Amino acid sequence: MFSTDRNIETIGQLVEVLKHYIGLQGEYVKLDVIEKFVRLTTVLIMAAVLFLLIIITMIYFSFAAAFALAPHTGLGWAFSIVAVFYLLILILFVLFRKQWVERPLVKFLASLLMEK
Repeated sequence: MFSTDRNIETIGQLVEVLKHYIGLQGEYVKLDVIEKFVRLTTVLIMAAVLFLLIIITMIYFSFAAAFALAPHTGLGWAFSIVAVFYLLILILFVLFRKQWVERPLVKFLASLLMEK
């Protein structure tokens, strides 16, 4: 009574559509993962380049500051003053790493990876 040829054909079509849908969902997931990987890689490369440029700039500014202080304090003391300045920045960075680095980084990565 329930197993007419038309019902079997409809169920067969439904199974085929379902298989096609599952295949498309799998492709969508692959493309989404690839897109997020490319975006993350791009951000990491840009951050690395920016970090390298900042480091090089800071080295030159450090030498400039030390040589500018040298006539007033002597060359050894000038380099020591610059080193103490960087030590203070390091201590502040370690103390406030959650507020300055971890939280913004987590928010950024979450927005980058969760965005559709």
